Amino acid sequence: MPPEPPDSDRPNPWGAGESEAAGLTSPRTVVTAEGDKAAAAEQFNCPNCGGSIEIKAAGYTVTVACQYCGSTLDVTDPDVRIIQRYEEEVRKLDLPLGSRGKLRGIEWEVIGYMRRSENGAYPWDEYLLFNPYYGYRFLDTDGRGWTLGRQLTEMPAKNGLLGFTVDGEFYEPFYAQTRSQVDFVLGEFYWQVQVGEEALTADYVRPGKMLSWESSKHETEWTLGELLEPNEVPDAFGVEPLTGGGLPLPHQPSPYKKQSGQMMKIAGLAAAAIILFAIMFGGTSDPETTRVNLATNGVEQSAKIGPIELTRPRQAVTVSARAPGIDNAWIDLAYTLTDRDTGDVYEASNVVEHYSGYDAEGNWTEGSRSSSSKFSMVPAGTYDLTVDAAGSQWLEGQYAATRNAVVEVSIARGATFYSNIILALIVVFVPAIWVWIRHLSFESRRKSDSDFAGDDDDDD
Repeated sequence: MPPEPPDSDRPNPWGAGESEAAGLTSPRTVVTAEGDKAAAAEQFNCPNCGGSIEIKAAGYTVTVACQYCGSTLDVTDPDVRIIQRYEEEVRKLDLPLGSRGKLRGIEWEVIGYMRRSENGAYPWDEYLLFNPYYGYRFLDTDGRGWTLGRQLTEMPAKNGLLGFTVDGEFYEPFYAQTRSQVDFVLGEFYWQVQVGEEALTADYVRPGKMLSWESSKHETEWTLGELLEPNEVPDAFGVEPLTGGGLPLPHQPSPYKKQSGQMMKIAGLAAAAIILFAIMFGGTSDPETTRVNLATNGVEQSAKIGPIELTRPRQAVTVSARAPGIDNAWIDLAYTLTDRDTGDVYEASNVVEHYSGYDAEGNWTEGSRSSSSKFSMVPAGTYDLTVDAAGSQWLEGQYAATRNAVVEVSIARGATFYSNIILALIVVFVPAIWVWIRHLSFESRRKSDSDFAGDDDDDD
């Protein structure tokens, strides 16, 4: 049994005469809306159940589905002919027919509803909105978000092999041509619609918008939809927010794109400041050099450089070593920086080495004939640098004593700590890179649902 209309709106056949109870014809009352340009409303009783029906856009509406019994009616027929009886209980709608809400500054009334799908799969809800001064809009949802659409009066311009352009904006293909059907219908429409009606559809997207093509046996039309914010429809119509879930919508903008771009700009400025700071306050000055002649037989020799005056309260010091003449040899170096007044000692060690040879792959070399050690935060004072060096050589599989090797050791005020610079740059860029990776992950998930997921289109 179809649900009864409310008592306050109980029409014939409850308490009606026999002619009206027959449901074949019903008187139609026209109610003129305010304003010269506004469409008139019209009232009549459903010929199937007798429920009172009001047409919001009289003169434009062609088909209406009774909200009480679901019968589809042809209102162009003077006697309101029943096109199709849909004898199942009217489903509860997210947006009840007759509800009103303001979207993008315009008040709309929900006058029609369709449940559509692709041959029973991937269903979505389509609401028809009406305003007597602004006409019709479509409000679509598949449970993940709301899209407000308007029918275009001109065909979009073709752009490339598959895409289209509307108002200078490019829309890339997302869903290929497929067949959709009407599974449920309720309310009034400005075209003939009934359950089982089929059409071919295809969709094109850009962030925040969707361009939809639809072709039926009656006509071909284009609709441009704009993704609404999650709270817009709940705030406008007083309904519960959508639960969402699953993949992002085809035209859903990445929530991380703008943030990642801003963070990359900030990271770039911070990196430039770090490098500029390193150039201004890094580097060395006033080097002092000594030479140590070594026999490459492992015997340690010492040399001293000083006095070295450090005038800043805390200062970095760089000790560099270079042995340009060694080959298949290495020199172990130990540095001791001693404060003459306090006796405080700062120690470091390093090595210079160079090897070469020939094998099946050709000539090879490894090692470096130079090295550097850095002391940080050395207090002001007068210092001596003691250098202990021991040279060794490996020749034909054994230690060998050869001609003397010369190592040049220099000490200079200041230092550039490249590892600290690299660490600072990593710290600066890691958050931005993380957000950028999340943006790429979002885009990958969004495009995974596309029929053109294999295309490597650039992100706008």
